Amino acid sequence: MTMHCDQCQESIKGTGCFVRGVCGKDERTAALQDVLVYATEGIALCAEALPQPLDRKYGRFISECLFVTVTNTNFDDVSIEVQIQKALAMRDEIKTLTGTTPEHDAATWSGSTREEFLGKAMASSIDSLSADPDLRSLKSLLLYGIKGLAAYTDHAAVLGYNDDDIYAFYVKGLSALTKELSADELLGLVMECGATAVKAMALLDKANTETYGNPEITTVKTGVGTRPGILISGHDLRDMEDLLKQTEGAGVDVYTHCEMLPAHYYPAFKKYDHFVGNYGNSWWSQDQEFESFNGPILMTTNCIVPVRESYRNRMFTTGMAGYPGLKHIPARAEGGQKDFSEIVELAKTCKAPTMLENGEIVGGFAHTQVLALADKVVDAVKSGAIKRFVVMAGCDGRHATRKYYTDVAEALPKDTIILTAGCAKYRYNKLPLGDIGGIPRVLDAGQCNDSYSLAVIAMKLQEVFGLDDINDLPISYDIAWYEQKAVTVLLALLYLGVKGIRLGPTLPEFLTPNIATALVKTFDLKPIGTVDADVEAMMAGN
Repeated sequence: MTMHCDQCQESIKGTGCFVRGVCGKDERTAALQDVLVYATEGIALCAEALPQPLDRKYGRFISECLFVTVTNTNFDDVSIEVQIQKALAMRDEIKTLTGTTPEHDAATWSGSTREEFLGKAMASSIDSLSADPDLRSLKSLLLYGIKGLAAYTDHAAVLGYNDDDIYAFYVKGLSALTKELSADELLGLVMECGATAVKAMALLDKANTETYGNPEITTVKTGVGTRPGILISGHDLRDMEDLLKQTEGAGVDVYTHCEMLPAHYYPAFKKYDHFVGNYGNSWWSQDQEFESFNGPILMTTNCIVPVRESYRNRMFTTGMAGYPGLKHIPARAEGGQKDFSEIVELAKTCKAPTMLENGEIVGGFAHTQVLALADKVVDAVKSGAIKRFVVMAGCDGRHATRKYYTDVAEALPKDTIILTAGCAKYRYNKLPLGDIGGIPRVLDAGQCNDSYSLAVIAMKLQEVFGLDDINDLPISYDIAWYEQKAVTVLLALLYLGVKGIRLGPTLPEFLTPNIATALVKTFDLKPIGTVDADVEAMMAGN
């Protein structure tokens, strides 16, 4: 097997990972993930021949399959193989309804040895992207956009919210990856992916807020207590709910890590006295922070880094997340809860977390909360107290180049407001940047999927100021990306007509020079530069 993975920003030398992923996955895991994508393409091709829309259960399943392949989500070969077998079985179910056998779908698990099937399927999945570099680039952009779309759609589905139009786009988009299409056709599908991403983020926003309430301005503690704790990371709020219910009265505290920080902003979780604070920083520092936490850790989704032996026996996965050797908490029964009792009992035997810091983080500035402050914000803009908003959302990562975002936050004039969402905020959300007339200079909307809030805020400000073009607002975009969900958010912003986005630390390597040039020309997409030059340009509206 050979490996070629270019779907994250930190791949080796910026040209892709060929032997072992910088994320920690080896070539076999990478191959299995490619095969799983290939299997979902088979589902899509069979579904394309159906006279009626795809049954919702298949759409939900595709979401789960593609979520498994998102960077840092699942490293467990056994669970990925099980997912492949399920995908082939679902494909065959659909095939019986159509009576067709797409050429792409000729290989079957039962008709080849296991190794033959994996090799053939992986080769076919790579070949299907196209030999032409530019077409391959567009197909990669489409595929990675669909992967991120699947992650957000899965989160909504877990809460009982679905959109059959999104599932229909899976069929259209995944089928397209196997076909010879023109650059214009593929670019049209990429933009349709952006439109679908807006739907998915709106759906997830609705799912979260109707289930747990609208986020509120909240001060979250970063210190620790004296009781044992459970640390929950990832993005899944339903898992958070189950864990908080099952730890109530157990003498155990619950802490968030990384992208679970925004759970503190939801009213439904505020009633739990043992939900005490946030521990640590961004995902990439988890190996040190999980070690010092001392208690059990629950990974609900991505992002997992290679697990150290020192905490392996107290780390658990659930949902689409997986890692070899870790205990996996099974899915909940319909209408029930996941069983976290093993984690709770283990926590009772552990000592309290080791103190990392003792401060506070203020967040909860999703669109409803910011719009509640709209009059105050508008007055501040009209008076000149706020000169500019800078959207610094997206992902964090290991590379020292990401210090750029900390330096930008510190270099921005004191009459600017930073709008953020995602783990990129850990580069500046603890800086003493002050406020403008009581409005904090860093407004955290939540997780990466809450980037939708930033779009809603921009569109509402456009309406309030009576502007015809969203790009006439005093807003600049300085976005950090890492993996496929960030690609999806970018496509959503491009579909909404946002131009002049700075993207870094580097442009995606799967974009060929020709495709990158086309995006720059069409959307004024630009790579980040130096801190001083970029701050000066953004303040000038460029």
